[in-house]
Amino acid sequence: MRVGVLALQGDFREHLQAVERLGARGVEVRRPWDLEGVERLIIPGGESTAISLLLRESGLDEELRRLGRAGLPLFGTCAGLILLAREVLGEDRVAPLGLIDITVRRNAYGRQIESFEEDLEVKGLGPTPLRAVFIRAPKIVAFGPRVEVLAYQDGLPVLAREGKVLVSSFHPELTGDLRLHRYFLGL
Repeated sequence: MRVGVLALQGDFREHLQAVERLGARGVEVRRPWDLEGVERLIIPGGESTAISLLLRESGLDEELRRLGRAGLPLFGTCAGLILLAREVLGEDRVAPLGLIDITVRRNAYGRQIESFEEDLEVKGLGPTPLRAVFIRAPKIVAFGPRVEVLAYQDGLPVLAREGKVLVSSFHPELTGDLRLHRYFLGL
């Protein structure tokens, strides 16, 4: 399986390593033609305003919208969640792709110094909690009726899915636990 990882900015290398440890072929995606033959795509964490600008400049934004609407499985972590959202509150520098019916607020968990880790119960991953790393994380503040919440942190959704689009407020690539990447590859 060829799994693309958006490699414009952010922690794409960790996602590439995770999918390759699961036996998939990781492909760095920087231009629209890099998507050829990709069966799934991960949009990693990083700086959402910078990634949004680079998506527009590279022409990847429209191609990702087209592929997402056509059913390409997508996984957005942290900034990737922001970019896949329908709406980003109070932010005009990010042009979300609108591929999952969620409304988000950037950096809602606080600044870098307020980063934290927590064990989460995740629907569909079994009884063992998943360690989640929150770094300047976005909050899902609203979601549509077709969105399934798979995990909560302090009563707020932090892992959600709509069809073949999976998003997390946290960074699963920063732990050794591959269960969430395996879940995504199974979509």
